[in-house]
Amino acid sequence: MANYTIMRRPEPMCWEDIPHLNMEYEYRHREHNIRAWAQLCYDDQALYIRLQAVEPEIRAEHHGPLGEICEDSCLEFFFSPIPDDDRYFNLEVNPNGAMFKGFGTNVHTLQRLIPEEAFVVPSIAFTEDGWVAEYAIPYEFIRLFFPDFSPAPGRYIRANCYKCGNLSPHPHWLCWAPVPEEAGTFHRPDLFGTMYFG
Repeated sequence: MANYTIMRRPEPMCWEDIPHLNMEYEYRHREHNIRAWAQLCYDDQALYIRLQAVEPEIRAEHHGPLGEICEDSCLEFFFSPIPDDDRYFNLEVNPNGAMFKGFGTNVHTLQRLIPEEAFVVPSIAFTEDGWVAEYAIPYEFIRLFFPDFSPAPGRYIRANCYKCGNLSPHPHWLCWAPVPEEAGTFHRPDLFGTMYFG
């Protein structure tokens, strides 16, 4: 079982102080030279997510909230805020900053969320060999669906981080908590790893 500790956000904020988790499990093996990792931290207002990819050939075709983001170079964070509740958020972002926000219990019940207030707004940066996405997930947003959500040391969420690019020059599917190819999809909350609040 994959485990990670979500540190409290340091002051001043410095991502170099936050541990990495590597998306090194290949859901479907393909020839590519892509690597990806994530970092998470939290404070009293939000979860903070940083996702980074080494990806020399980037695909970024989709814009806006209705795009099929997973077709592009894509970094994803899925999480169930309440451990014994299989409902989860599905957040996918591409190098244009276009973001898919979904909510459901599996790929068949997933609903696309287009809230009037943006809530989660990604920031994108490019590196010499890839790209980075950063965003905050306010508890105000999470509590619209899970009113009792309250992170504290010792509590945990279930989650997974993914790197994919279904139509990218080198199609790839990487994840942090292992998902076997026979699962048929990343949308498997029963296979999420555990992320503890430190």
